[in-house]
Amino acid sequence: MQGYIINLNKVKDEDLIVTIISRESLDTLYRFYGARHGTINIGFKLDYEKEASGKSTVSRLKDVIHIGFSWINDYKLLRLWQDFLALFHKHLKDAEEPGEFYFELIDKASKEWNKQNSKRVAIESYVKLLEHEGRLHTELNCFLCSQAITGEVSLIRAFLPTHKECTHTLSIPKVALQELFINKSSLFLNDKEVDRLWYVLLEGL
Repeated sequence: MQGYIINLNKVKDEDLIVTIISRESLDTLYRFYGARHGTINIGFKLDYEKEASGKSTVSRLKDVIHIGFSWINDYKLLRLWQDFLALFHKHLKDAEEPGEFYFELIDKASKEWNKQNSKRVAIESYVKLLEHEGRLHTELNCFLCSQAITGEVSLIRAFLPTHKECTHTLSIPKVALQELFINKSSLFLNDKEVDRLWYVLLEGL
């Protein structure tokens, strides 16, 4: 099966507890250290097998093959990718069967990561996630004061809309926000606005 590593924890010696999201499940697996084992890290896509262990409730990660990306050697892109993928662990860690949506979202993002500004890919993917979970607030009422927003909009965690005056943060033109929320496109956002939304995204999914 194939999946993406969204969390790593070192245990005794150099062994690892690895959390992988696949199309079928969210797996927490044990990987024994070995000199012949290739290095794995958050964000890597793997082909792997699970092997049940009679002594533990955690299955063993085995027969690992790293499926590389065309951009894997671009450190800047890889670092942004790892920051993005790590958010999914906190978001899904209590989910036993998250369904195919999250794997498909990550898989599609990985194929677009080097084709445009990767922060834009992450932001557009996040809006799709919010819509899937029923958390996308397309009605522009301020989350803080509950009044309608008639001018430019500021976004806080979970892309909740607020008045610029209520948060004193960078605002976004309404037309750009509508394009993002309705068409899942960052086309009308400038790079400064994209950077702002990236930092909002890093606060958590």
